[in-house]
Amino acid sequence: MFRSPFPCLLDPRKIVVTQAAVEEIKTAHGLYFFEFVAIIAGLMAVNALGTDMMLPALPRIGSDLHVATANHQQWVISIYLGAFGVAQLFYGPLADRFGRRPVMLFSLALYAATSFLAAFASSFEMLLVARGLQGGAAASCRVLTISIIRDCYVGRRMASVSSLAFTVFLMVPILAPLLGQITLLVGTWHWIFSFLGIYSLGIAIWTGRRLPETLQPHLRRAISLTSIRRAAWSTFTNRWSIGYTMASGCMYGGLIGFLSSGEQIVRDGFGAPGMFAISFAAAAGTMAVAALTNARIVERCGTRMVSHTALIAMIMVGTVRCAIVLTGHETLLVFVIMQGLTMFCFGFAGPNFGAMAMEEMGHIAGTASACQGFISSMIGSLIGLIIGQSYVQNSFPLALGVTLAAVTALLIILVVERGRLMQPHFPPPAPVA
Repeated sequence: MFRSPFPCLLDPRKIVVTQAAVEEIKTAHGLYFFEFVAIIAGLMAVNALGTDMMLPALPRIGSDLHVATANHQQWVISIYLGAFGVAQLFYGPLADRFGRRPVMLFSLALYAATSFLAAFASSFEMLLVARGLQGGAAASCRVLTISIIRDCYVGRRMASVSSLAFTVFLMVPILAPLLGQITLLVGTWHWIFSFLGIYSLGIAIWTGRRLPETLQPHLRRAISLTSIRRAAWSTFTNRWSIGYTMASGCMYGGLIGFLSSGEQIVRDGFGAPGMFAISFAAAAGTMAVAALTNARIVERCGTRMVSHTALIAMIMVGTVRCAIVLTGHETLLVFVIMQGLTMFCFGFAGPNFGAMAMEEMGHIAGTASACQGFISSMIGSLIGLIIGQSYVQNSFPLALGVTLAAVTALLIILVVERGRLMQPHFPPPAPVA
């Protein structure tokens, strides 16, 4: 029987562990637990930097590359996220066949190359092509980090580990717009893409030197249409897998809507162009608090209790937010507070939805993660694009879009759980591949 190479998880409430346990962890895979979490967070950050760091630069990119319609600047984000979603389908089977390490290292090198291509783009069309390629390369970080964690953990413990990594990772999107703003003070938007290339090369070197292969040899799957079809069918027909993936996509769509239109809302809607980076950091910081809190409570309270409560709370926040906007009482401070509360709820629901979707997919973790990532990314990108392109000088399309997306997610979960919310689920042992 496969034994996790990570036999011990530090209690996130008490960062205390015996020396014997520490040595067991380090001997099993060559890493201390904290370094493992840091590497996972660093890999997750590749995509976060790719989306968030250039948000303050969108107006300057549009001006320099002669983009006539302001809303078209959002394609710099949308093209990236669309390619990010589609490419995940390919990384899963590759990772299940060749292992996590070689696929990850190749994609990080590709990400670096496409980042430098974007840095030297001389037209908006060329930039969009580079961004599409960049998003396709970044997709591996989503698929493979989830696969690596699932190689080692399952259920509530997987959710706890994911939340710890998610907490560290969230420091990046909180700081990324500010870092982008600082970069624009000393250079041009081209420098942002150069930084992304350098960062991806750095994380590739760290990963290559320190992270071991986590896919056990007997779990490797041959690349064949039959194998892929069976794995995809298992992913799509498992009601928890497909249900929580679709619910994740709906919630993710609200987040993408904020990424796409947030800069315009702060700049034009509230007339405060210099406040976006600070506003974004304040709102996104609540997700880090939620993710850290989730890591502390999820093993005790359960993934369903925590995430279902958070989703209902998000709907309530969204309803109040829509009322505030419609009655004309929204200010920049109120916008940041309400967006922060929304992202706080997302920080509780997001990692747990992902863990629940993967509960019964351990034997096909790579392909399942790829299929789930594709579905959630496509749903999220479509919802985010609709929200972003609906921008009309105020935040109502964002508030309404996030609320409707959360309501849709709740309806999906009610179907998946057959009307029973917040009840524990104990998945059967995964079949041997």
